[in-house]
Amino acid sequence: MTATPYQPATASSRSGYTDEQIEGNRFRVSFSGNSLTARETVERYLLYRAAELTVQRGFDHFVLVTRDTETRTDTYRTPGAFGGGFYGGGPWGYWSPSWRFYRGPRWGWRSYDPFWDDPFWSSRDWDYRTVRQYEAMAEIVTGRGPKPGDNLRAFDAREVLDRLGPSIKMPESR
Repeated sequence: MTATPYQPATASSRSGYTDEQIEGNRFRVSFSGNSLTARETVERYLLYRAAELTVQRGFDHFVLVTRDTETRTDTYRTPGAFGGGFYGGGPWGYWSPSWRFYRGPRWGWRSYDPFWDDPFWSSRDWDYRTVRQYEAMAEIVTGRGPKPGDNLRAFDAREVLDRLGPSIKMPESR
């Protein structure tokens, strides 16, 4: 698996760009990356798509009306190398012992069981992996002629294409 290249999103893979025309010169643009695509890359591809769409529709500049980047975070837990327990393998293979022990009047009897996670006493080794995916979205208004010089949210579409173009990774042809 590799980072999401600059490509349209498909029904089978939500990763890539999408755009929707809202009015004659107003569009909603987004770019979603997979778990290997950095936030900066997702945001750069969004700007590139906005510029590309602007030129494709015969306009010269665009203004970012809104812009946002959402983060989706998932954490996965899997048994580690010495996971212990029936499912984790460990030094006993697919069998591990269980026993009960007394922790005193406050805690009472506790147990270790290979089929259950005991939050107080467990010899299991867990690996935790956090996966982040980013989606950048913007609403743009396109225009003809030079970009408005007094608007910091205005971009010259051809200049954006020229400057960001070398850093855009297109999909590999098969």
